[in-house]
Amino acid sequence: MISDPNKEKKLSANESIKEGSDFLRGTIAESLLDKSTGSIPASDAQLTKFHGTYLQDDRDKRAGLIKEKKEKAFSFMIRVRVPGGVATAKQWIGIDDLSDKFADGTLKLTTRQAFQLHGILKRDLKQTMKEINDTLLDTLAACGDVNRNVMSPSNPFESKLHGQALKVAQDIHDHLTPRTSAYAEIWLDGEKSAIGETEVEPIYGKTYLPRKFKIAVALPPRNDVDVFTNCLGFVGIAEGEQILGYNVLVGGGLGMTHGKVATFPRLADVIGFCKPEQVIQVAEEVVKIQRDYGDRSDRRHARLKYTIEDRGADWFTEELNSRLGWKLEDARDFSFESTTDRYGWNQDPDGLWTFGMFVEGGRLRGDAKKAVRKIASTINCEFRLTANQNLVIARISSENKVAIEAILAELSVQDPHSLSALRLNSIACTALPTCSLALAESERYLPTLIDDLDKIIDRLGLRSESIAIRSTGCPNGCGRPFLGEIGLVGKSPGKYNLYLGAGFDGMRLNKLYKPAITHDEILACLEPILDRFAKEKKAGEKFGDFCIRQKYVSATSAGADFHE
Repeated sequence: MISDPNKEKKLSANESIKEGSDFLRGTIAESLLDKSTGSIPASDAQLTKFHGTYLQDDRDKRAGLIKEKKEKAFSFMIRVRVPGGVATAKQWIGIDDLSDKFADGTLKLTTRQAFQLHGILKRDLKQTMKEINDTLLDTLAACGDVNRNVMSPSNPFESKLHGQALKVAQDIHDHLTPRTSAYAEIWLDGEKSAIGETEVEPIYGKTYLPRKFKIAVALPPRNDVDVFTNCLGFVGIAEGEQILGYNVLVGGGLGMTHGKVATFPRLADVIGFCKPEQVIQVAEEVVKIQRDYGDRSDRRHARLKYTIEDRGADWFTEELNSRLGWKLEDARDFSFESTTDRYGWNQDPDGLWTFGMFVEGGRLRGDAKKAVRKIASTINCEFRLTANQNLVIARISSENKVAIEAILAELSVQDPHSLSALRLNSIACTALPTCSLALAESERYLPTLIDDLDKIIDRLGLRSESIAIRSTGCPNGCGRPFLGEIGLVGKSPGKYNLYLGAGFDGMRLNKLYKPAITHDEILACLEPILDRFAKEKKAGEKFGDFCIRQKYVSATSAGADFHE
């Protein structure tokens, strides 16, 4: 066996913070009582991530406040875990209430099927966390060096298979949730552990994982969770109305660092097949391997993708089989068609209706937010957050369908079918003004870019052509830009790296086409390519495939050749 590389390296500062945190307690409780500042100490800010909240500040106001020698406009983002993206009407109303009561009046739907609340002041943080838990949702492990929200296909009632996939996702979520009682102690006024009592994290240990860990469950032919971008993925293999088992995928992840070619996005390897009853054991052992072998010295090299890239998929599979005590079976054949959501009205096999609602940038505000709130308050239905930042309203009777249509019309909620397919296939991370990592705009910029691109595609007759466009304010990859047929990654204020050539099925990364270009330059680059695509594309050919066939970029066959 390869020796543990961490023994010869200095551990990162975060490892010391975790080691000394007493299972994620730190001095968080004491810091919350300090009314002299809207901030918390840096070490506690690292630990609160495990509890589902990030310390942020309004960067639009930062320069002015610094000039006035005032404290930054600190606030907190809270991420709410929603396993498989499934929320009840009561839970929706509860989170919506909190968005108005303590946050900035908007709801952010994330690319991991979770809620985000932005702009929460420190004085309101504990009460907000408590009221989230009152909805029977929680924030524990929504962030931090642990397994995060587990994703599954967005509508579990689309077929009996989808319900089975959701159950697996929820079971994984429950099994991998940290066991620390710190969360209840700090946020819910739970009982403190007795002095001298030893707390145990049976899966994670006291220093948890080297970095964040992500899991998704997918069901062909739709790859609406981008399963290959996850540390661990399970692809359901079905026969009739029964999932026979799951192909196991390991080593996906999209984050990188500008100028550091040793960092790169990577799609997961398919390493075998397991039965449904074996999924939990597989998930636990994969997490434990990363716990034991992941790089704890360099956080830029700490994701599972680098563990596998360095040691090889064969080594990983052998190690996994050894820990399982049995061998994964050979992977089964499967294919994906797209990573898209279903919009508008669709009927489930049992006769109930769903409504797929486009939410630009995942940000619900204004009349659209009011409409969903009214639906949740008056109509018997359920809600599904999608991995593409959209919303599915589900389990709607024919009678209630009419009522929902009236609410949508009353509040002028736009029919998704009136929008271009390009816009419907867009994703944007939050970026500025609150994300500390953002180098450029994303959520606030992408709609403007699509406005101008829509003029081009309308002229070219491409309005109904589905093209995946994804934007992030930095290369951390939260908006999955490296799987955009058109990908934009912030390089500096007003400038973006332009990537082309990803697979529409989510099974091929894109590649850099032009670095550090402005809005006008992006349009100037894309217009002739789109023009040629409209004239020369083959039947059924997708834009990313066209870009490769015409040699605008070369195909990225593996993460390690992403920068070539």
